[in-house]
Amino acid sequence: MSALFSPYRLGDLALVNRIVIAPMCQYSAEDGNATDWHRIHLGNLALSGAALLIIEATAVTPEGRISPADLGLWSDANAAALGSTLDSLRRYSSMPVAVQLAHAGRKASSHLPWEGGQLIPLGAGGWDTVAPSPLPHGADERAPLALDDAGLLRVRDAFVAAARRAAAIGIDAVELHAAHGYLLHQFLSPLSNIRSDAYGGSLENRLRFPLEVFDAVRAVFPAGKPVGIRISATDWVDGGWDLEQSIAFSQALKARGCDFIHVSSGGLSPRQQITLAPGYQLPFAERIRAETGLPTVAVGLITEAEHAEAIVASGQADLVGVARVMLYDPRWPWHAAAKLGAKVHAAPQYWRCQPRGLPDLFADARVGQR
Repeated sequence: MSALFSPYRLGDLALVNRIVIAPMCQYSAEDGNATDWHRIHLGNLALSGAALLIIEATAVTPEGRISPADLGLWSDANAAALGSTLDSLRRYSSMPVAVQLAHAGRKASSHLPWEGGQLIPLGAGGWDTVAPSPLPHGADERAPLALDDAGLLRVRDAFVAAARRAAAIGIDAVELHAAHGYLLHQFLSPLSNIRSDAYGGSLENRLRFPLEVFDAVRAVFPAGKPVGIRISATDWVDGGWDLEQSIAFSQALKARGCDFIHVSSGGLSPRQQITLAPGYQLPFAERIRAETGLPTVAVGLITEAEHAEAIVASGQADLVGVARVMLYDPRWPWHAAAKLGAKVHAAPQYWRCQPRGLPDLFADARVGQR
């Protein structure tokens, strides 16, 4: 049997294989509300044969958006729009759906990527950003406002409210975004956190706010439904956040009931130095898994079925996250199953398309996942 297509469990959530569709920002929401683009985009991915679909970074406050077009869950209107989209998906797919709850911190108030991605000026539709410390992401950007105690409480409570809304619309799992230089990552890294209070300085202090957010979300999201986290295992900058600190963070998360660690890297500093190659982040996922025993999701230029198979078969990670390759080839799990001699879940409307040489490729996508 293919290791990649073997079943797995996260908490009470049964997964039919080890393929996770990682979050991919679409910058296509209106006032945080999902649009027809999300219905088309997520519907397409829900028919791909993967085991779990994680919805893009979803802002817990308006000022926590990366761009004005980010998806949100800060309001009941946001929840109603996303819930309607999920209802459409569930008519035709039983694939579990998670959401990545996020706050961009000092990287908020930015133009869309295809419009350059720069910080939007205050007089041109931008807004004041917040962070652990008044340090801008780029040297030529305006500084964020440092969060005071009341601000920390507002952000934590916003994560809680978003998690409650996610539960109310039937989201199957939550992933907290503590990677890629966004707010929770900003608290973790000594490059962005120079506070002198209980939330800065020592590693214990820098972990404090992200752990408080995790505890608060775990407390309100239904028991048995997974709550995990995405981290950047390293800043790729000397003196910044690194793998050893990531292991300590992961161990603290495990003690609090974290269900999985989604292991990425970078994004905090323009000074990062990364050498890209297929699986370049795998050593981080493998080490965290070995040191903590937590289920890990490996991600990072994993585009070939044989590579993904080897990752799971060798125990480097429990699950494989695919993102950009899924945009390029939304049937990547079908093609992986064909290469590995496995079955993949597909909607009956598509059964007639399986190649003559692969008559047993498809299983019924309507059953077996929830």
